[in-house]
Amino acid sequence: MAMIVIDLIFFLMELCALAAFCLWGFKLDTALWIRIVVGIGSPVVVAVFWGMYVAPKATFPVTLPVRAVLQLIVFGLAAAALYGSGYRTAAVIYAAVVIVEMILSYALKR
Repeated sequence: MAMIVIDLIFFLMELCALAAFCLWGFKLDTALWIRIVVGIGSPVVVAVFWGMYVAPKATFPVTLPVRAVLQLIVFGLAAAALYGSGYRTAAVIYAAVVIVEMILSYALKR
């Protein structure tokens, strides 16, 4: 049961990362068309990257340590995107959840 909860939280972290990139793009202080492109494009690019290298059924699977580093990079950038969008408390909470979840996930499962 614990593994199901860990997997669910991990999936929710992935969705939150995509939402953070979307939010960041739309909160940029620039022309509307750039905000639209970045707000839609950045989560799409991250999702494609995730599917190619990080997902359990990745197109180009990587070793476990590389996968963990890539996950940390994506989640760290998502926290930075939240922070840069003005949601500093949410960024800190998200980063804390990511750290705890990754420790639990890799210690218990992998």
